[in-house]
Amino acid sequence: MYSLLGICSVYGRAHRRALRILATLKCVPNERSRMSESGQQSVTFDTHTELEAGTRVRVETRDFTYVIDEPESLGGTNEGPNPVEYLLGALGGCLSIVGHAVAAEMDLDVESLAVDVDGELNPARFQGADVDSRAGYQQITASIQAEVTDAAGDPVDDETEREWLERTEDRCPVSDNLAAETPVDLSLE
Repeated sequence: MYSLLGICSVYGRAHRRALRILATLKCVPNERSRMSESGQQSVTFDTHTELEAGTRVRVETRDFTYVIDEPESLGGTNEGPNPVEYLLGALGGCLSIVGHAVAAEMDLDVESLAVDVDGELNPARFQGADVDSRAGYQQITASIQAEVTDAAGDPVDDETEREWLERTEDRCPVSDNLAAETPVDLSLE
């Protein structure tokens, strides 16, 4: 369930122009990009994780390193968010980034954009219990609070707001991965 609240503007004209240019590029090729046989561009993202101690995991991606851990109530040391919290944060972050890009393409300005994401799961399967429920979230809810204006600085109408939100959700890779079945190829080397 998504909800939009408010409407206004923050970025200067030069910033909006730069975003529109980036939005038209879609994806800038780099050493990790490739063209498929059908002529569509593909970009590979990757991470490297290492279990350090207990449930503490170090993650490396591009020039970043971060920690994943479980809360004490789930056997961890609470030194970082757990994997399913990062998943919720990834959805909120992706919706924010895509929402910003879509607004630029629609000649809209985003003054503020916040996303609250929550999900409920039963930890029994994770903890080794023989249960019928899934290990992951049963449902995820994202609530978007956005202040969006048109190029003249006027609040957008409900129809424009709905179109912006629909385009944002449609183009969000994380939302797509959560909503559609994505094959996972797991191997032990």
